[in-house]
Amino acid sequence: MADAAITWYHGERARKTVASLQKNGFEALYFGKKDEAVEEVLKRIPPEAKVGFGGSVTLRELDLVETLRSKGNTVYDHWQKGLTPEELRQVRMSHLVCDTFITSSNAITLDGRLVNIDHSGNRVAAMIFGPGSIIVVAGVNKIVKNVEAGLDRIKNFACPLNTHRRNDPTPCAKSTLCADCAMPGRLCRVTTIIEARPAASNNFTIILVGENLGY
Repeated sequence: MADAAITWYHGERARKTVASLQKNGFEALYFGKKDEAVEEVLKRIPPEAKVGFGGSVTLRELDLVETLRSKGNTVYDHWQKGLTPEELRQVRMSHLVCDTFITSSNAITLDGRLVNIDHSGNRVAAMIFGPGSIIVVAGVNKIVKNVEAGLDRIKNFACPLNTHRRNDPTPCAKSTLCADCAMPGRLCRVTTIIEARPAASNNFTIILVGENLGY
């Protein structure tokens, strides 16, 4: 009974969010299971496509990077180990001109806005302008009431988890709460709120998944 209630709850919130996203000009879809979402993503990407990946735990949980690489796609992944500083810069620049850019969103509001905080800015830059198409995949755990709730979620949940994952010596990595620090490892550097589909991004798809994914 409890599982059925939770499924209903997340499904209703997701459907409301999808309707709001569509009203704001995005293509928006909802799938109950992550395998269904992965199938939808893969069918949208031809083998010859050059694909950029934003920094995202969600995408790694879905194994999309390796799946597309194994299909023969050119993949621009700045989380790839062993990149030199110049190679890292080139990968990030490639995100802006790739055929398809795949990422997640730190938070998505019930009224259809995408809220994100970035460290380097390449992820949010590619979400706004450049790639031929953009696909955002997010679990229902990313749905929030409004922008304020989204920012709170990012600063006091997602960022502490990411700084802990990266072993950054920031206050939030220890206390789990944002201290608005000025440390070199600070992740909270670029904040964006996408209120509607950017005018130059004619192919912008948001896929919500009825499971918890990423931070």
